[in-house]
Amino acid sequence: MARIKYTKNELKKQKEALSRFKRYLPTLLLKKQQLQMEIRKIRSKGEKLDNTYKSVEKNIQPWIHLFGQDYQLSSLITITSLNKEEGNIAGIDIPVFAGVDIQIQEYDLFIYPLWIDKAIEELKELITVKAELNIIKTQLKLLSEELRITSQRVNLFEKVKIPETSENIRIIKIYLGDQQTNAVVRGKIAKKKIKEKQES
Repeated sequence: MARIKYTKNELKKQKEALSRFKRYLPTLLLKKQQLQMEIRKIRSKGEKLDNTYKSVEKNIQPWIHLFGQDYQLSSLITITSLNKEEGNIAGIDIPVFAGVDIQIQEYDLFIYPLWIDKAIEELKELITVKAELNIIKTQLKLLSEELRITSQRVNLFEKVKIPETSENIRIIKIYLGDQQTNAVVRGKIAKKKIKEKQES
């Protein structure tokens, strides 16, 4: 605990600090709740996307062995760009998924088998979902770190600063009260001695 002075100025300073801490705490608590809520929403979205990814993978399992034939699907699909926007949650800038630009090379329908169209569509969906899942991981990392810092600040205010400052105020008030009482008593004693001197 920091050393305090037992003065009226220190009492005023401690009261101002307590008032400031009590004013900031609700804002921090609100930010903490908002971050927790957003993290839950993003996790839920991530779980849904993960299920979609697994579902698409399951759909292509029966004919995945066809991918091993002489047809190079990777030469037909090119990711031209991953589109992100900037979002803001509780004052934290986060990337927001805005889509993936995928270019499909033209191919000869007479050379490639019939299943190639379906395979390309499924692969496009896998690429898109995987890209969005990666953005969600980044969002969760950024928001979880901010939640950790905010929680530490809430704990600092609730468990350290506010109780410590309240205790300082109590101690200073007791000291100043005792000083005032002593001054009154000394004043009365001095008055009594002066009166006695005048009477003798």
